Amino acid sequence: MEYEPVIGLEVHAHLKTKTKAFCGCPTEFGAQPNTQVCPVCVGMPGVLPVVNKAMVACAIKVGLALECTISATTKFDRKNYFYPDLPKGYQISQYDEPICRGGHITIRNRKIRIHRAHMEEDAGKLVHAGAAGLHGSDYSLVDYNRGGVPLLEIVSEPDIGSPEEARLYLTELRNILRYIDVCDGNLEEGSFRCDANVSIRPVGATKLGTRAEIKNLNSFRAVQRAIQYEIERQTTILDSGKEVVQETRLWNESDGKTHPMRSKEEAHDYRYFPEPDLVPLVIDRTWVTELSKEMPELPEVRRQRYMDNLKLSYDDAFVIVESKEMSDLFDQAVKLGASARDCSNWLIGPTLAYLREEKKEFADLALTPKNLYDLSRAVNDGAVSSTAAKQVLIELLAKKSEVATIIKDLGLAQVSDEGDLRKAVSAVLDANPSQVEEFRQGKTKVRQFFFGEIMKATKGKANPQIINKLLDELLVQAKV
Repeated sequence: MEYEPVIGLEVHAHLKTKTKAFCGCPTEFGAQPNTQVCPVCVGMPGVLPVVNKAMVACAIKVGLALECTISATTKFDRKNYFYPDLPKGYQISQYDEPICRGGHITIRNRKIRIHRAHMEEDAGKLVHAGAAGLHGSDYSLVDYNRGGVPLLEIVSEPDIGSPEEARLYLTELRNILRYIDVCDGNLEEGSFRCDANVSIRPVGATKLGTRAEIKNLNSFRAVQRAIQYEIERQTTILDSGKEVVQETRLWNESDGKTHPMRSKEEAHDYRYFPEPDLVPLVIDRTWVTELSKEMPELPEVRRQRYMDNLKLSYDDAFVIVESKEMSDLFDQAVKLGASARDCSNWLIGPTLAYLREEKKEFADLALTPKNLYDLSRAVNDGAVSSTAAKQVLIELLAKKSEVATIIKDLGLAQVSDEGDLRKAVSAVLDANPSQVEEFRQGKTKVRQFFFGEIMKATKGKANPQIINKLLDELLVQAKV
């Protein structure tokens, strides 16, 4: 039987606030264990939480960006469960009255609906140590620094139809959160985490199959691979006449498989009830309007502008928009007068390759919008060849400098003197009489050989337009 996957994603995004959700402890990543804690976030008896207004503002901005309905009234609830990294024995979250409902994200002209987005606090973190036992350790330590850090959980509808679409959804969602500056989207530090709910059903069926929730997904590649494995696992089970069991499973990157973790909890298992220490929040519509005025141009709008106004392809526009820093620099360079096509090619090609090789982020680069403008002008004015321009670009990525300075220092200035180039073309033709004879006999492809030899002789500095002009002229004479 042929099956189709049904996928929903739950994303937990750390909100960029200076202090935690319900206390004044800092949220900076990387501090010494248990140095960013207080009686409130470790759940000491008698303490009272206070709502962080900045957390609520971030949540509203996300709702606006995803075109959600922002609730007029929202409240917090206690989600009860017992785990070593949850000192209170419950998590302050939102259950039946989340701050955001509905909304969508557009992926390649297809809308993936958002079910809800709600605020909650993060738990602490277990650190497994020692020499043997579970996860290669024989004891565990707990760090409560992360406990109480504000989260927004964004839950999609089960609209995603493939592992690749799941990856694209996560990429776009992270871009949106970065553009509105509410989350840094750092998967390595755990500030952007995802759980995937995966089920399959016969093609054409409307009833949902039994789902498995996959955890421990710390990269977009892991999400894609884990979903693909789970689809194949469930297909094998159903084809053998057995039933899929609803459960939570862990993704293991080393063996490329999901493994059972526990039976899947339902809402009633958490015994939700309204948080008695926090009153419901009434969201002022004037405040929502004010926040909406702070919203930047979002990725989908920017991507469409690149395609409509600058005639970039969807794929090129998608890559540039994926990094806000890259997109901002691209916009500024084009505004100065740089060629959009040249800038796009340089950023998507040599720049991304440099970032991968050097393991850097775009924000780490020394490149400026004026650098790109000057480089574009140098190529269009014939001051440097397109090949040499890539060398100049690599230098600009690594150190703060000027285009003219690098061209001079590296001796990359393009030769455009027609008299000098005529001598170079003539010398190549004289040195290759057999190829000239082939050209006389109609084998015009040999022309490219001459062009390559001339570029070698001039060390790539010859102006291609003038070389082509001189080749046409001298080869015609050779035919006579």
